[in-house]
Amino acid sequence: MSNSVFQSVMVQLKDVADRVFGVIDTEGCVVSCTDMSMLGERWADAALKVANSSEGMVTFGQKTFKAIVNSSNFFEYAVFCSGDDEIARGYCTMAYVALNDAKVFYEEKHDRGTFVKNIIMDNILPGDIYIRAKELHFSTDAPRAVFLVRQVGHGDVATVDVLSGMFPDKLQDFVLSINETDIAVVKQITPSTTEEDLDKMARNVEDTLKNELFIKTVIGIGTIAEHLRELADSYKEAQTAIDVGKVFDTEKSIINYENLGIGRLIYQLPTTLCEIFLSEVFKKNSIDSLDQETLFTINKFFENNLNVSETSRKLFVHRNTLVYRLEKIKKLTGLDLRQFDHAIVFKVALMVRKYLSSRETR
Repeated sequence: MSNSVFQSVMVQLKDVADRVFGVIDTEGCVVSCTDMSMLGERWADAALKVANSSEGMVTFGQKTFKAIVNSSNFFEYAVFCSGDDEIARGYCTMAYVALNDAKVFYEEKHDRGTFVKNIIMDNILPGDIYIRAKELHFSTDAPRAVFLVRQVGHGDVATVDVLSGMFPDKLQDFVLSINETDIAVVKQITPSTTEEDLDKMARNVEDTLKNELFIKTVIGIGTIAEHLRELADSYKEAQTAIDVGKVFDTEKSIINYENLGIGRLIYQLPTTLCEIFLSEVFKKNSIDSLDQETLFTINKFFENNLNVSETSRKLFVHRNTLVYRLEKIKKLTGLDLRQFDHAIVFKVALMVRKYLSSRETR
């Protein structure tokens, strides 16, 4: 970061107390100081003591030092104040707060990753996106894909490093830690990138994390964002893809928002409306009256596109046996699955019941 940011704080600290304040880097070089004659001096031993200390504050050469760490908790700079008494410790703490705040503000303002994270988390006003993008020389209308990588069971801190290695272009691609289990990957793509290409990228991420870190993941893919302001929507879609997939596609580990189909609509319905729908569809008997064998038969019938012959072959039963089962279902529910309209209603009803069950277990 620019040392001028620290120096602007030094100008203010100079009037606070009759002490010398300054900042050294990891090499011990004085990069900012109220005493301009000290700029450029190297105190390698002081830097080494700060780096090796587990305490928040150290003294060396009649000066008090306090480390300024980066996001990975590694020593990046150290603020110092002349003197090794209690007053120096107090002044050093005060200077640390001012300088650390200035550093954080500068990085948040100029760091591209923070900028992108603020966009997807809706922490920036739409009008400010254009201003910040211009400051950072950031293309606003390049197409970008958003992947949400959710670690199942437990999170590994090394996941971010592995993903960063997979997406090394720091100017175009961003790997952003959201919480202990979720990591967002924002990748700039070409206009010709297809849905299949995105699935391949996601599969590559899944396989790499599984092979290198033994981590199981679920990956949601949002729709392609054609503009920076659309990244937040794409990120929310990736979240929705995972949430909906957890209900309706439990066997899938990669879910594209564009392929959610009717499940996306059901997921957004109020539970009361879903319960009313089920009661209206199953006037004779509740859907819960169907045993597991019957439900298995129904699902196979749907998987084989309502084809009686193909379904009976897959179930290893005689065609007449399947017809008998379908007649039994018709008597129980009033719905003939061999009729397309009835089959659609039944399929939706099964999905609604699955959605309600998932809500009950939360």
